[in-house]
Amino acid sequence: MSAAPLVSVVIPAYNNARTIAETMTSVLDQEGVDFELIVADHSSSDGTRSEMEKFADDPRVTLADTPAGGGAPRNWNRVTDLATAPLLKLVCGDDIVRPGTLARQAALLADETAVLTACRRDIVDAEGRVLMAGWGLRGLQKRMPGARAVRAAVRAGSNLFGEPASVMMRTSALVSAGGWFGDFPYLIDQATYSKVLLQGDFVPDPEVGATFRMSSSQWSVALTKAQSAQARGFHHWLRENHPDVLSPIDLAVGDTRAWAMARARRLSYKILERRMR
Repeated sequence: MSAAPLVSVVIPAYNNARTIAETMTSVLDQEGVDFELIVADHSSSDGTRSEMEKFADDPRVTLADTPAGGGAPRNWNRVTDLATAPLLKLVCGDDIVRPGTLARQAALLADETAVLTACRRDIVDAEGRVLMAGWGLRGLQKRMPGARAVRAAVRAGSNLFGEPASVMMRTSALVSAGGWFGDFPYLIDQATYSKVLLQGDFVPDPEVGATFRMSSSQWSVALTKAQSAQARGFHHWLRENHPDVLSPIDLAVGDTRAWAMARARRLSYKILERRMR
């Protein structure tokens, strides 16, 4: 790399042999910003590591391994710990970053009082066919204090910010938050965003900047039965530890809507099951 990277893109890969090359290429094709790409394989059994090795000669790429065990939190924190840039974007090994997203989001975070930005994304099936276009940022269309954005997401009973490929954050804020927060596995992304956002402002990226692929093998799909319980657990953790952020009414509204959203997701997964294989 000719300059110190401004952005670290980190990919915690696990059994992504079919998609990891496309994911890495979508990052390496980004222009307009200096970045590094760090990929850690979490003891995959399907040839993911071999696919990663095809990019080993690119000076922007660092390849690593994560020992088996520990679930998503272990691999997400492992690959993030290797990041060296002031801004960070985590991308799962089957998702896509759209052209121009890194440079645009880095510019949105140029003001150091902003700690996190998120874009809208297309949600696709296992074959890349669009299920939902331009999804996300409902009620988060303008800059706001991070605590207000956190409260809005809790009251919605849903992750309004999107999956990690939609998000870029300030690395120092993530470190200060203690890294990826894995106490509520289904909400590892939203829970972590919330801890980051309590340190500064949220700035929306209104573009469609990422593609999120749904598949029946994802741990989020496997955890559908625990979704509402984990959401309620996180809401109550947030209320207990940050009572200035959530009121009792916020808590009640969020818990009710999280239950309803979990039921809706279970139904959608069932309807879309054949398209997620």
